[in-house]
Amino acid sequence: MITYSKAPKIQELGYELKIRQAMNRNLVTVQPKTTMRELREVLRSNRISGVPVTSEGKLVGVICVEDLVNWLMAGAKNCPVREKMSKNVVTLYTDEPLAHAINKLQRYGFFHFPVIERESGKLIGVITREDIIKGLLRKLETDYREEEIRHYRASHIFEDMVADKTSLVFQYYVVGHDFNRAGESASALKKTLKRLGTRPEIVRRVAIAVYEAEMNIVIHARGGEITVEVDSNQIRIKVEDSGPGIPDIEKAMQPGYSTAPEWARELGFGAGMGLDNIKKCADEMNITSALGRATRLEIYVATKRESVSYEVKKTSRGVRPRG
Repeated sequence: MITYSKAPKIQELGYELKIRQAMNRNLVTVQPKTTMRELREVLRSNRISGVPVTSEGKLVGVICVEDLVNWLMAGAKNCPVREKMSKNVVTLYTDEPLAHAINKLQRYGFFHFPVIERESGKLIGVITREDIIKGLLRKLETDYREEEIRHYRASHIFEDMVADKTSLVFQYYVVGHDFNRAGESASALKKTLKRLGTRPEIVRRVAIAVYEAEMNIVIHARGGEITVEVDSNQIRIKVEDSGPGIPDIEKAMQPGYSTAPEWARELGFGAGMGLDNIKKCADEMNITSALGRATRLEIYVATKRESVSYEVKKTSRGVRPRG
């Protein structure tokens, strides 16, 4: 079983990599009119446990070795695979984060998933546990080499600046319902934090939290802003959207509870884990919202190694660490 809840680097890469970067494009498919006897030879010669069933390039079903075994046990009367295939197929899209594939593999227990191109609706690949592992390992190796070559560190940037208080502010604008650009803000911030010399575990937590917040804006709102302030002690993230607001924050915080519209779920988004994932990554999290009003989210992540206890004080300068 693939688990990454206790492997922060793998969790980070799961959000950074897209399914198209790990999937297998070497497709073996059959047509609805393919006979079960022909299917047996396809599975045997390719040493695979199942194949997608396509018609004119589009997915119409899947058939696996279990279906073949059931057919054999029922007498092996030859028939087309359309009579034995599964028609309700769980799929993934090429532009979804790899984390979605990992979650679905864990949820359904399948060995592989067909991958669909969102624009055309055509089947262009499959992804398996093995493909996911290979994709993650390739990315880990690439990141390590880039880090070794670059050696770009600026960990003393705040110490080198002469001022009573120094901070850097980064602002990102998010367009609602624009899935082509979804995740760009989190990716850009991650690169910036790496160049500032921020510790990898902090970068991972911030990147995941911002990604989830960004996706909430894309799915639920017309648009919004993400403002990130970085100083030598902590990273403060403020997210504000244009509505329509959350009617029940307590319910929204529950893992698996989702208010995402049906069209977003059909696209593979809105699993109801966003706010819960943000909470797990933050040292402090505050959210205010109401139906018909903008949602405001504040996330605080301490960057010092020692533990920092936060006390929320609403002042003109925002929230400060206590102690």
